[in-house]
Amino acid sequence: MGGGLGCLGKTCGAVNGALLVIGLKFGGSKLEDIEAKEETYKVVQDFIKKFELMNDSIICRDLLGCDISSIEGMNYAERNGLFKSRCPKLVKDSSEILETIL
Repeated sequence: MGGGLGCLGKTCGAVNGALLVIGLKFGGSKLEDIEAKEETYKVVQDFIKKFELMNDSIICRDLLGCDISSIEGMNYAERNGLFKSRCPKLVKDSSEILETIL
């Protein structure tokens, strides 16, 4: 999930990981469990809203300020230490939000 889904610069891996946990916790085990599905959607939306308030986006390329799906963007991120300086904070933020939800 790293790099916004395999270094594509899409949804942040810290967000994706949290959403998987939310799905496991709140999602129903049956497709026809509409109530569980609706509750899960609400929790996911709440998580994303809180994450975006803290970080302005859930998209990797926006969070890092470069598009790591390109060689130039990846080189920029590595040269500027973005994976070490930005990503740990995003994982921390995601974990802290998730902790309040669970």
